[in-house]
Amino acid sequence: MSSAQTTGPAHFDDDDYPAYTMGRAAEMLGTTPGFLRSLDEAKLITPQRSEGGHRRYSRYQLRLAARARELVDQGTALEAACRIIILEDQLAEALRINEEMRERREEQPPVG
Repeated sequence: MSSAQTTGPAHFDDDDYPAYTMGRAAEMLGTTPGFLRSLDEAKLITPQRSEGGHRRYSRYQLRLAARARELVDQGTALEAACRIIILEDQLAEALRINEEMRERREEQPPVG
């Protein structure tokens, strides 16, 4: 086995790599391409485009879309679901940054 086969391409572990076509993404989520287009229109996810102009989705975007579908299935309006997900994502990022800052502060020697 070659080293390329044992280690694989770097994008295999990249959550932001646009690996999924619209059809495949919709199939994986159990939804329609129209639902994915509506998430793009609501500015929740903006898929990258292939050279031919086709939408391509990353695993991260599919997680957001799955969360949106979950909320919509529970009766939340699409726009509200998108806003909830954006706020959840911002909160998670703020908590991550806060934790990093706390760790850095704990690593520094006390002043005085």
